Parts: sequence; C-alpha cells; structure tokens
Amino acid sequence: MSPRSASVNEELRRRSRERLLQATVELVAERGYEATKLGDIADRAGAARGLVSYYFPGKRQLLQSAVHRLMHRTLEAGLEREPHSDDGRERLARAIDAILGLARDQPRLMRTHMAGILQAEGFIQCPEQQRLAALLRDTVVRYGSRDVDTDYPLLRALLMGAVVAVLLPGAPMPATRLRAELFQRYGLDWELGVPPDGGPPGGTFPP
Repeated sequence: MSPRSASVNEELRRRSRERLLQATVELVAERGYEATKLGDIADRAGAARGLVSYYFPGKRQLLQSAVHRLMHRTLEAGLEREPHSDDGRERLARAIDAILGLARDQPRLMRTHMAGILQAEGFIQCPEQQRLAALLRDTVVRYGSRDVDTDYPLLRALLMGAVVAVLLPGAPMPATRLRAELFQRYGLDWELGVPPDGGPPGGTFPP
C-alpha cells in the first residue's frame, strides 16, 4: 500500500478537527460547559482522545473555536440564503438577524461562549474566528462603510452587546427591541432580513 499524499493527510486532519468542533457545540449545548469533558468530545467525534490536545491547548480554546465556527456557518447561511441579495443593507439586516437568532436558539452555548471571552484569554485567534471576522468585515464593506477599520469593530461590539443583553440572567432584553435599536442605528427598514412575527415594538418603525 502506497503512503497517503500530503493533501490526503491534510484533508483527514481537517475532517478530524471539524468533527471535534461539531461535537463540542453539541455537547456543551446539551450538558453545559462544566459537565462536558474532553474525553466525551473525542468520543462523540469518533476521534482518538489525544487529538483534542493535539489541535487545541485546552477546553476553553476548543469551545471558542467551535462557537466561532458555528457563528461563521450561521452567518454565511443567513447571508447567502434565497433569494440571494447583493444589497448591502439587506445583507447587514441578515447578519444582525443571524447573530440574534443564535442567542435565541442556542442560549446555553452562547452564554458560555460570552462568559469565556470575558475571561483572561479573550478572543482566541483561530481560523474559525478569522473566517467569521472576514465575513463580518465584508458585510460592512458591502453596506457602504468608508472606514471599515472603525465600523467593523463597532458592529462586532454592538452585536456582542446585543447577545449579552438577550442572555443576561434575570434581566434579559427582548431580542425584538434590540433588533429595532440596531436597525434604527444603521437605517435599515424593519422588513429587511428575517423580521420577527408581530411587527416592530411600539407598532411603528422607524419613529
């Protein structure tokens, strides 16, 4: 049997890493962060346990990469859904709806992720985070920003703040109200993106 080529080995490594990231998302969403062990993640992924430490220095870094992957894939699906649109305002609306949707649909996972970011490690500079950043920057460019290096970090901060507000234990903000505030800030019509049922809060939008 001839040895595998470098490209085949690279593809196998990529698939193993993807399985670990997907297993992490699934298990933390099901059980919570503390109850999810690295061995459980390896078992769910069908991978050798040593591969987890080979790819990731620890569980917190693994979780951040896994959630950034989920965010990237969710954002990409939201931006490219049918009917396809190249309109910058529509794409920004879709981006806002995609991220708020994750806070709504994956509260345990996103709350754990945000708590980890606020710890000493901060953002993990991993391929998944870089792909997410590139997609958000492209959204800002298509929206028509003249200063992407300022406007992209601001959008990222506003989206992070909105996610935290939705998930704040004991005093959550309604996602619809946060959507309205973000849409008003960026001059977006309520009907853009994926508007929630029931119309804008207060009955009119914008004021």
